Amino acid sequence: MKLFKKTTLFLFALLFILSSATIVPKHTEPKFRDVTSVLNAAKADGKVSKKELKTIIETAKGSSLTLKEKIAISIFGKKLGNKIIAESKAQGSESGGKSQIVALLLCLIVGGIGIHRFYLGYTWQGVVQILTLGGLGIWTLIDLIRIITGDLKPKNGDYDKTL
Repeated sequence: MKLFKKTTLFLFALLFILSSATIVPKHTEPKFRDVTSVLNAAKADGKVSKKELKTIIETAKGSSLTLKEKIAISIFGKKLGNKIIAESKAQGSESGGKSQIVALLLCLIVGGIGIHRFYLGYTWQGVVQILTLGGLGIWTLIDLIRIITGDLKPKNGDYDKTL
């Protein structure tokens, strides 16, 4: 029950922030460099201070923060900072995207056991496909069509190489 209350409070606060502020990105070089330097410093020490978080959000928004947004940062700053660090590290650690051709070949050759789902990053769906033998072939056929049309993409983005 405690987790439900915290999650609900977090979602309401996030919804409140997003509904009360229009985020208009202004991509100017000096501000972009500021955010990049803040993220690099945060990656190095593994923490984002509330001041750094404020800089990042102000840069994305393109204007100064409202009182509501400042309160939300003080309440949820640690969680937002941790999420920013995790996403920043994940983007930096990606060594390249996935190939649509490899996904297609995996689906054709061993699609019945869902290896292509593991390759694309959908681990749980891969496990379910193993247990159901690709939905007795139906799920594999649907995945094959979705890979060919480009509808089934890797979990974290687009294909690096396409058909």
